[in-house]
Amino acid sequence: MQGFSMKTSHLVCLVLLPVLCQARVTTFSQCPAFFVDGQSPTILQDPGNNNRYQQICQCLLDQNGKPQYFYATLYDTQNKIPVYSAYNLSHADIDREDRWYVEPQLDGGKLECMGGQNQIPIANRGQKQALNRDYDGNGYDKGHLFPVYHTSSSSAMLATSTLTNAAPQDPTFNRGRWRLHEEAMVELARDCLHAFTVTGVVPGNTVIGNGVRVAKYYWSALCCLEKEGRHSQAFIGPDNNGQVQGLSVKELDARLSGLNHFNTAFTVFGERC
Repeated sequence: MQGFSMKTSHLVCLVLLPVLCQARVTTFSQCPAFFVDGQSPTILQDPGNNNRYQQICQCLLDQNGKPQYFYATLYDTQNKIPVYSAYNLSHADIDREDRWYVEPQLDGGKLECMGGQNQIPIANRGQKQALNRDYDGNGYDKGHLFPVYHTSSSSAMLATSTLTNAAPQDPTFNRGRWRLHEEAMVELARDCLHAFTVTGVVPGNTVIGNGVRVAKYYWSALCCLEKEGRHSQAFIGPDNNGQVQGLSVKELDARLSGLNHFNTAFTVFGERC
């Protein structure tokens, strides 16, 4: 997602108090509200590394020290990029700030929710997740999976700016066709009572920084709940012409399950949407 300037001089307490931005590795059982019927997309497994894929309920702490959950991410600690982020799409015009947090507990930190890399022991920093320095001078954007444009509050906006919610993305695609796609998704969800959304990436062969894998494809799927029922739509890009391709969720599932993608059975919504 393309960067925007921050215009406001006052932010909610979630920004002003560092203790409110601390990391916690959870399981999806703690944040089922971001999934259709409480069921997540496929959780990938690596038989050679049981800890490779981490389930994160992305949170900030409120003034009472209680976690506020904003979305859910399946994170690949080997490729140091997310597999997908699941969220409830709700758009409003929100001023943006990119503070770029990390998830301290992935690398041995002990604090709750997302926070600064100073919350990670020095020797552990960057072992299982990307850091800001991995993006320095390589020409790639930090491509949000849950984008600022799909948020409707300042706290949700802040929660999207964690490197566990981003993957290296070609800036031309990120600021061009994919940004237009993010805007089109808002229009698709306008009449939904609830807009369950999942955005993910497929890792490519290029690596930047300290082992951070560049995304070959970005994909997304929407499950729209309406009074009369449910309908869904899916997208993936870039194709050979640099475009975002529309397809059914079943077609997306088949593509993600195939060779050159996840190469294992994968479903976004199952038969639920």
